[in-house]
Amino acid sequence: MLGQALLTIALVALFHSAFSTYEYVSHMKALGRPEGPLPASIVFESLIALFLGIIGACLKAPPLKEITWASEMKTRTTDDMDARMGFANFVTRGEVLGKEEPSMASS
Repeated sequence: MLGQALLTIALVALFHSAFSTYEYVSHMKALGRPEGPLPASIVFESLIALFLGIIGACLKAPPLKEITWASEMKTRTTDDMDARMGFANFVTRGEVLGKEEPSMASS
């Protein structure tokens, strides 16, 4: 609940800072001075929105799952883990693939 509230507040603050930036840049262009840094209040509001968004996302995230071998083996059986052939075949087809086919043209 707290995570969702923080994310909502962060989203509103981020949209407000974006709108404030748009208004500020439009006002400066109307005055003929489009260059220059943003006011500190807009930058501060954006950073607060970022911080609240990170905290809200961390609080809203589900708990982490175990990734150890023991936790994986709790969900599997021995048959699942040992379901492979009991031998390996090392016979190759090298002698068949390396030969050229006899030609059909006989003179």
